Amino acid sequence: MLKVSVNPSRINRIDLFESANIEVVEGRVATEDEMIALMQEVDGAQVGVWPLTSRRVLENCPRLKVVSRFGVGVDSIDLDAATELGILVCNVPGSNTSEVADHAMALLLALTRKIVDASNSTSQGVWKDDPRRNAGYYSSVRRIAGHVIGIIGFGNIGRAFANRIRGFGPAEIVSYDPYVSQIDADIYGVKMVTLEKLLGESDYITIHSSATEETFHLIDETTLAMMKPTALLINTARGPIVDGLALAKALENGVIEGAGLDVTEEEPVASDDPLLALDNCIVTPHVAGFSPTFLEDCAVRQAENIIFALTGKKPHGLANPEVIKTIAVMRESQDSRWSGIEDFSTALKL
Repeated sequence: MLKVSVNPSRINRIDLFESANIEVVEGRVATEDEMIALMQEVDGAQVGVWPLTSRRVLENCPRLKVVSRFGVGVDSIDLDAATELGILVCNVPGSNTSEVADHAMALLLALTRKIVDASNSTSQGVWKDDPRRNAGYYSSVRRIAGHVIGIIGFGNIGRAFANRIRGFGPAEIVSYDPYVSQIDADIYGVKMVTLEKLLGESDYITIHSSATEETFHLIDETTLAMMKPTALLINTARGPIVDGLALAKALENGVIEGAGLDVTEEEPVASDDPLLALDNCIVTPHVAGFSPTFLEDCAVRQAENIIFALTGKKPHGLANPEVIKTIAVMRESQDSRWSGIEDFSTALKL
């Protein structure tokens, strides 16, 4: 009988596994050793956002065939190791596109309209006790209309953000993404440009790239210096894309005007992180992608990824398509982890 491991959660769709005649093994894990103990004898594994699916873990799970990651990102899983070992790494693309795009929009509006400052001031009695002190608010808030919007990363979320921001009447929307053509961007009324041009011309910049070797510290001291001193930076993608210390220094020294972050380099963010001490930086605790609708939808599709992969069907998202070639070779052996499992490769696009 096939087995799958899951971390206990009220949103898990155990019923879907039971209907597919797959045994469920539940266990809470906080270390790699605990992850190995849980996954050592299973065929599939549901995993969360914590980076506990390393090469060492995968190498110690001889039956494992598919790992299904909660949400969109897969940076917590060693993709190279999984590909070498013939393990599918699946995610749930598009499951929280709306939520993240909404949150990025909310952070931008919070910065341009000084929402946090205005709310705090009102709570402290400033409006009632000394309304004249609100004069600074009147001269510091900004409009989106007539300004240039820069989108770094023009995948599903970047495109959803473009659709939202267009209604605010920006002067222009530009994007940097080396993997997207101008023809594809034309549909969204977006102009593809170089990173340097985007940084130099944009008033408001939002990041929607994946975390890769290419994008690690894409925003650092050098690229921050390319931005306008009035620029606002939003990051709801992945923390390591932005050099946190460089950003804190830039905000403190007026290199750029403000930032809104839902992700940080280290998570959870340390209470003494310099970004948290800055009035011109809003930080939320990596919650952009969540809503009840997302949780319900993601739980179903995360489970279906495993069920589909083990029954010869196409999973919702495959992060390492190169693994198909590895598995094809492994199937020629009678003792491989894929022995006896229906071939799914014809259901996948290479």
